[in-house]
Amino acid sequence: FIESFNGKLRDECLNETLFGRLGDARKILEEWQEDYNWRRPHSALGNLTPTEFLQRKAMDKMAA
Repeated sequence: FIESFNGKLRDECLNETLFGRLGDARKILEEWQEDYNWRRPHSALGNLTPTEFLQRKAMDKMAA
């Protein structure tokens, strides 16, 4: 999975952005990582976002 993360980070962020300052780079990378970790669908989660996956797991657990 880390290879996928690294490839997407490079293709979608690092190769597309010219960072002027270290603080700018940190902010942009944090925003990208937040999107990747919580708002982007993942094939390993049935093409759900991690947030949707966790919500469904919680609902399934309450229904059981």
